Amino acid sequence: MHELDDIDRSILRLLRDRPRLPVAELARLASVARGTAQARLDRLEASGVIRGYGPDIDAVAVGFGVLAFVTLEITQGQDEAIIDHLDAIPEVLEVHAVTGPGDLLCRVVARSNRHLDEVLGRVLSSPGARRTATQLVLDTRFRRTEVDVVTV
Repeated sequence: MHELDDIDRSILRLLRDRPRLPVAELARLASVARGTAQARLDRLEASGVIRGYGPDIDAVAVGFGVLAFVTLEITQGQDEAIIDHLDAIPEVLEVHAVTGPGDLLCRVVARSNRHLDEVLGRVLSSPGARRTATQLVLDTRFRRTEVDVVTV
């Protein structure tokens, strides 16, 4: 675990709000030397605090208007094979091992309900996949990608 100090939090806050900020500008806004900002960035990346700088793509804007959470029951001992199978399905965005009914919880996007049905067919085609239960998302009220470490 990486302990964050005020400089780290300042850098993370700035990058959260403006992820394409050049290092020189980041240093100026964080009130530190450019070398300090670069060293902090390198350390935050190496420790896994910053996992990447990729774009935050809106699935709806690129035609994936259906969002669903799919609970998947699996045959015990098939975890790795099923995870590999799910990882090969691009519409499956996340997979979590969970407690309660079902074994895995998947976040899935699709272009339409028919497309979702096709995706569910691919999910169930994995050896060891026993059953799915699907909940369609009607509306996303708010979304966080991670705990906001700069304010908590």
